[in-house]
Amino acid sequence: MNQGTAAQLRESLTANLASFGRIAADQRGLTPASVAVCLMPTADSASLLITRRAPGLRAHAGQWALPGGRRDQGETVEEAALRELSEETGVRAAAADVVGLLDDYVTRSGYVITPVVVWANASRGELTWPASEVTRVYQVPLDDLDVDPKFVQIPESSRPVIRLPLFDRYVHAPTAAIIYQFCQVALHGNHVRVAHYDAPVFAWK
Repeated sequence: MNQGTAAQLRESLTANLASFGRIAADQRGLTPASVAVCLMPTADSASLLITRRAPGLRAHAGQWALPGGRRDQGETVEEAALRELSEETGVRAAAADVVGLLDDYVTRSGYVITPVVVWANASRGELTWPASEVTRVYQVPLDDLDVDPKFVQIPESSRPVIRLPLFDRYVHAPTAAIIYQFCQVALHGNHVRVAHYDAPVFAWK
């Protein structure tokens, strides 16, 4: 990607997100968290950073995830996303690199997640991660994520379960819902909502 193309992509993303009227969830009784939807320029487009959670974690072991976690006392949603991005991937981004926010997503496990879209001019060589939390950090081309999701019905929920194919398995909600909304809103300017999409039962805890 040349400098002009990168600038145009970032400008388009920023404009689409600015025109999107995001919905904030009621946080009463829930744990606030932030995730970074982090984009890095590539030769001809951009890639999204996504992690594979370590197999020994108590919750969501081995699943695909966006860099993120619960917000510390006094942190803004953006500050928390940037801190978690640095801790889980080694990418150090600044407040000026935040290009917008998506809808809050409430999880079955009692979190309300605010997705923060970040444009980070970092290199692959800067990626590092804590082995206790993350197995690996991947740079996934946007074209591989900007695909039609698959919806399934499960007996435990009346809501459609969303999943996105990635490599040898599926990405599930909340990550799948957030990535799908990012592609629709930021890339295409479609004001799509995803709060009603559910996760499979194994991801509820």
